[in-house]
This record gives sequence, C-alpha cells and structure tokens, in this order.
Amino acid sequence: MRLLLAEDEKALSSALVTILKHNNYAVDAVFNGADALAYLETGVYDGVILDIMMPHVDGLSVLKEIRRKGSRLPVMILTAKSEVDDKVAGLDYGADDYMTKPFSAKELLARLRAMLRRGDGSGDDNLYFGNVRLNRLTCELIGNNCSFRLASKEFQIMEMLMRSPSNVISTERFMEKIWGYDSDAELSVVWVYVSYLRKKLNALGANVKIKANRNIGYYLEKTDDK
Repeated sequence: MRLLLAEDEKALSSALVTILKHNNYAVDAVFNGADALAYLETGVYDGVILDIMMPHVDGLSVLKEIRRKGSRLPVMILTAKSEVDDKVAGLDYGADDYMTKPFSAKELLARLRAMLRRGDGSGDDNLYFGNVRLNRLTCELIGNNCSFRLASKEFQIMEMLMRSPSNVISTERFMEKIWGYDSDAELSVVWVYVSYLRKKLNALGANVKIKANRNIGYYLEKTDDK
C-alpha cells in the first residue's frame, strides 16, 4: 500500500518513513499542507497520515478539503495537541483515527493496519484467492503445505493483485503505487518481480497464476484446483 505522510518535523518524518518502509509500505513524505493537497490529487494513495500543525495549509484544512471533494481515503491525524476539542474536531472533519505525540511505533502500525483494513472493507489481515493466502501482517504468501515471506516489493505487487484479482493492473500503475513518480527504475522491473512471484506460486502448488494481458498489465487467474 502507498501512503502519504505530511509531517513538518523533518526528523520525525524521516523516522516514520523508515519505520513504514521497513513494514512494507510505500511512502511519500511532504512537509506542508499545500504539498499534501497537490500529492493527493494524483489519486495513487491508500491512506494518509496528517500532522495538524503544518505551514501553508494546516492538517485539518487538508482533511476538510479532501472530504469536501468526496474522497473516502483513510486518514490518520498526528498532533502534539492533546486537548479533547482538537481530537473531536479532527474526527468531526472526517479523520478515521487520531494519535497524539509522542506515540509508540508499534501502536501506530497496529492502528494504521486497522484503519486500512476498514478502508478496503476487508476487516482481515489476510487476503485470499484460490488456495493461497497473503498475510498482510507477516508478509507471508501461504499455500497448503508451505509459505514464503515476501520481500517488500513482491509483497506490494501481490497485495495489489489479490485486492482486485480479476482486474488488470497496468505496469504503470504498479510503478506509481510502489516505486513512485520520481523513481529512476525502468518499467521492466515490474516484470522481474512478477517472475519472482510466479516461481513462488508454483513452488506453493498454487492454483493461482499471474497472467499478463499483453501491453496492458497483469491480473490473477485461478486454474484447476490442486
């Protein structure tokens, strides 16, 4: 999943980016609300973490603006403020969760997982297709008799495929969501990671294959049950 982090404290932002990337999230970091609104216009994000006190445009104004436009993007508010009125305002403006600094990384990750599960309607740490299961907490791809812990980009590709198994996802979309707009990586890198996943699915004895729609993208297809 790709997240936008809007936090003007650069040391904290850097620490959060490191934690999130270590836990297999793709992250873009901005340091003011105006940039947050510009980045959110791309529509490539699965969730956003917003600090309230930011220059140019504050976090609550960003939240109000995206909700005004009809976005249901999951939003977590981070703030040094602990007053009840600030928490109430954030929730009333449409935040999905609210954390007060300082906070533990473990709690942030747990609440972020819960928020994103609600956002995609699954309510579960697992995604299922055919006879395989993707555990989003442990990043394991699990078959009937064995499992593989996926590398970060393998996991993100498989997660995108399993969230919409019958939909063709373009190579460009994978690049946007996982590598980001500023990446120097070639489009062919997606094929490389898809090939890794195909080998793992085969080793699992999966009745699931990653199919290519030539010059368009990739999707999942179930084969005869094994």
